[in-house]
Amino acid sequence: MNVLITGAKGFVGKNLTEALKNIRDGKDRTHPEINIGELYLYDVDSAAGDLAKYCKKADFVFNLAGVNRPKETSEYMDGNFSFASDLLNALKTAGNKCPVMLSSSMQASLSGRFAGSEYGKSKLAGEELFFDYAKDTGAEVYVYRFPNLFGKWCRPNYNSAIATFCHNIANGLPIQVNDPSVDMDVLYIDDLINEMLCAMASHPHRCDFDGVKPVAKSDGKYCYAPVYYETTLGYLAETIKSFSAMRESLGVPDATNELESKLYSAWLSYLPVSSFIYDLRMNEDERGSFTEIIRSKSAGQFSVNIIKPGIVKGNHWHHSKHEKFVVVSGEAIIRLRKIGTDENGKEYPISEYRVSGKHIQVVDMIPGYAHCIENLSETKELVVFMWANECFDPKRPETYAENVNCK
Repeated sequence: MNVLITGAKGFVGKNLTEALKNIRDGKDRTHPEINIGELYLYDVDSAAGDLAKYCKKADFVFNLAGVNRPKETSEYMDGNFSFASDLLNALKTAGNKCPVMLSSSMQASLSGRFAGSEYGKSKLAGEELFFDYAKDTGAEVYVYRFPNLFGKWCRPNYNSAIATFCHNIANGLPIQVNDPSVDMDVLYIDDLINEMLCAMASHPHRCDFDGVKPVAKSDGKYCYAPVYYETTLGYLAETIKSFSAMRESLGVPDATNELESKLYSAWLSYLPVSSFIYDLRMNEDERGSFTEIIRSKSAGQFSVNIIKPGIVKGNHWHHSKHEKFVVVSGEAIIRLRKIGTDENGKEYPISEYRVSGKHIQVVDMIPGYAHCIENLSETKELVVFMWANECFDPKRPETYAENVNCK
């Protein structure tokens, strides 16, 4: 399938192009129903004859070209209606009735705060042009009204509040929120691209609109990406602000909150390269070091423990806290012994687990069992990845000294 993308250098166009390249080159095998041949990338700097040439060969067209920040309002109609007309005329001239996708905007509803929008009027005119084209030619047309888009490669200080918030906060610049209560419908770029691939595979999600809200309908006039989020401008600003502090607290986004996780992915993409790396606090003593990597209320604490040759660490137990030890380099013995005595008044037996970075295994530290770990090497450090179900709290350590009968 040969694919024409107009507006290929824009935010959506760039993400779509890279997604299609991955499919074409066999790097993404999650869409076996899509076979990519040639990619025809068209933008404002393309040669004059390229559009007609591409329209002859395309098997699917994504029309992402448009104007949203012109100097004069008259340019809205020229950029959003006139080019669409040129594209459809080029397809007619070529006798090509391949499917065509149009990127419109929820402003085309001309409802609510978008009433009277010149941009919305130009987008609505483009929609009607495409629907008329479908009636005239019988070609399949997919018209999408995009809400507020966000994600990597979106231009800040242009037409996306999220991109501006991410860029400014990532670079230590102030942001301005005039009305935090403003309602926002937001769509993550990867969710949009997944829907566009569905359209390519002839199974888009269809809808009609109630104002700016899509209403799923199997025979709907329009198409939409079903995974989007209803939020407020204030929530977006405060959530993105919180990401910078996470590096100090070792926090991570709540993985159960899809919007927060996607906003974090977007924010990361705006960091300056000098901020890709940051320090962690290594707690060092004569036995080695212990370094926390991540602290999460929902997912616990992730750490790395470096143990010097011949050293034993641990010799304690927990009532409820449980941990997982993974030796990633070196060789060790992990010992566990149940607290207390058996029915005969004897200490419970010690269970020993010999582990090595050559064969990665997990050993669970069981509540109610004292445990220790010994580096068996006389020359090499032991490196252990550790996870605990809760973050260490010095005010309530929940850790009790108990010798397992190690050294």
